[in-house]
Amino acid sequence: MRLKKFIPLFLLDWYHFVLAFLGALIYGFPSQKLKVIGITGTKGKSTTIELIRLILENAGYKVASASSIKFRIDKKEKLNRLKMTMPGRFKLQGFLKKALKARCEYVILEVTSEGILQHREKFIDFDIVVFTNLAPEHIERHGSFEKYREAKGALFKECKKLHIINTDDENAKYFLQFPSKQKFCCGLNEKQKNINCNFIRAENPESSGNIIRFRINNVQFNVNLQGEFNIYNSLLAITTALSQDIDLETCKKALEKVKKIPGRMEIIKEYPFKVVVDYAHTPDSLEQVYKTFSGSKLICVLGSCGGGRDKWKRPKMGEIASKYCNEIILTNEDPYDEDPNQILSEIKTGIPNTKNNTLNIILDRKEAIKKALKLAQKEDVVIITGKGSEPWMCVANDKKIPWSDKEIVQQELSEDVVD
Repeated sequence: MRLKKFIPLFLLDWYHFVLAFLGALIYGFPSQKLKVIGITGTKGKSTTIELIRLILENAGYKVASASSIKFRIDKKEKLNRLKMTMPGRFKLQGFLKKALKARCEYVILEVTSEGILQHREKFIDFDIVVFTNLAPEHIERHGSFEKYREAKGALFKECKKLHIINTDDENAKYFLQFPSKQKFCCGLNEKQKNINCNFIRAENPESSGNIIRFRINNVQFNVNLQGEFNIYNSLLAITTALSQDIDLETCKKALEKVKKIPGRMEIIKEYPFKVVVDYAHTPDSLEQVYKTFSGSKLICVLGSCGGGRDKWKRPKMGEIASKYCNEIILTNEDPYDEDPNQILSEIKTGIPNTKNNTLNIILDRKEAIKKALKLAQKEDVVIITGKGSEPWMCVANDKKIPWSDKEIVQQELSEDVVD
């Protein structure tokens, strides 16, 4: 049972605050002896964390990181199987203590709006906070987009040391208002340059094939990632590194070693058709993924609408799929206690009855993926969104079913080879 059903909100708020204090107290306030980087925003947090970690390690530092993908302390890592991006207070403070014991110098944490509402970031001494971007998400939880943004902004209000901000995002002005000793800004557009920031600009940005290219101060970057959004993720990582006096050549060497980010535009198969698994679960992120492959015939397995939250986005997801996809396969994702058929019917309301695409509704996600792979022809792109690298599917009565979109794709492809 959820506590909020029985406890007044003001008492629940104090409950979370006290837990945060106790967690820090029990583990000895470990963040005070570490350099802690907090990454917040709607999209790109996990990818940006991975890229920052690679650069810091390439610069010779010991690093720990916690994201929706995995927990890593120096060279040891394990998948995040909590179905929770930002762990609870005791787990988080315990993670920081382990990082300190392993003699890590930097810790990079993914900071969510839900985590901030529950004070999970309290009593963590952040040295650097990074803003990626903002788009509507968790609106039902927060009450409005403005309150969602306010929750993210609380991290910048609390950290007064170093702020790093993507100034190409239309919400950048809100985050720039918070005072800090230092500010670094970055973007692709020089017109966004802010005189109060150390501004880092990526010039000649280009995304083609399986690579992104851009230039910073005459240093050319060629990174094995896809999509314009990954140019921003890379730029934020580079800007963070520059703020720590790490040179561009070190950044270049680190980023050009990147092969893939699990569940983030992860290419499972290249030929004769491409199969991509991505975490996209907001309208904006879904559209960015589809745009990246818009020159090809797209077969889209769409299940980016979990149960019990953000119902407003369901028809929008369907509308975006109808705009870009030739074949649409609606399927289950994480229904929790909601009727999955109802979720799919609400996504369907955004898909017009046209001859531009074909719609299939297959509740069984494994069968939906299997159908997509059977439909694929040479040079087509199969895009499976919503779960990324998540290891569980969450269904009714708090039940978790082990899951991996990637493993299902690999299994189905190998069976086709055997057949």
